[in-house]
Amino acid sequence: MGETISIAVPRKGRPLESVLDRFARRLSVPDLADDITSTLRHEKALTKGTIDPDDGNVYHRLATYSSVEDSTAPEYTLLRDNRAGNPRRIVFDSVTIPLEDVDAGPDDGEIQLVGREEPFRALRTHEFALGFDSADLILEEVVELRPEPVGRIADMNARIDPADTDVRVVTGLGDTVYHTLMATPEVAPPAAALDRDFLEAYEGPLCIEPRYERLVRAVLGTRALEDIDFRYPAEDREEEAAIAETGLGVYLTVTGSTARDHGLLLGEQLFPSETVLLENHSEVDESVAAVRSLLNGDDLETELAVGNEVA
Repeated sequence: MGETISIAVPRKGRPLESVLDRFARRLSVPDLADDITSTLRHEKALTKGTIDPDDGNVYHRLATYSSVEDSTAPEYTLLRDNRAGNPRRIVFDSVTIPLEDVDAGPDDGEIQLVGREEPFRALRTHEFALGFDSADLILEEVVELRPEPVGRIADMNARIDPADTDVRVVTGLGDTVYHTLMATPEVAPPAAALDRDFLEAYEGPLCIEPRYERLVRAVLGTRALEDIDFRYPAEDREEEAAIAETGLGVYLTVTGSTARDHGLLLGEQLFPSETVLLENHSEVDESVAAVRSLLNGDDLETELAVGNEVA
């Protein structure tokens, strides 16, 4: 039996689905990816109350999902949900994928995907050599704040202090949504673009989510923020509604339809929010490098240059 390479992955949501899709395409395990995704989507619907459970006991469902009879079957666990009235939610825990039948990559061994709330932090503490997480978390924690903005995922490694962490970005998965500048017609420039140049000259409030403050400082650059006053949505207040009330803000958009429903104009897409493959380069050996190469590839539709792996 070959080596087991453990990889930290998100426990739920779009980032985990993007990771599972990547494994389905590169390791030819579509049934496994579909099984995990459908299970978690069903449990999310139960948690949100959009469907009624056949079995209302969350522990019974957890026991059913996490069968110990098959060592390669996915396992799940319970996560404490901080939303009122929903204290428990079933999320992904782990799964083992043998590599014997994989055409590219290692000849034997196995990959174990291990769910973590914040995979990036697990790599920072050297628990894993490889992992997947949102590029946002890296901006929020370790990318240096400078007068100049960071506008691309491909520029992030150059803004990470080697003394702070050994973790680097390898590539993105292309599941891109954007942190977008948006404004009301009254605040937006009438005869110019709603973009970084506008922000350079703007003085006044800018509405953002509190958890994104450091990210926004990195993405906009500290020079552009000298005359800007951050405002935050009130608790339980919809972000787009709070931005419309403030006049100008930055928030994640997919289609922008919700922003338009609140009378907002969409401006520059400031930074892509994307799931990225990460490595702790101090933990990379020959086996890890082989798995990393297996997960990377020119079939990825990402703005991050593929092939710039950290030596």
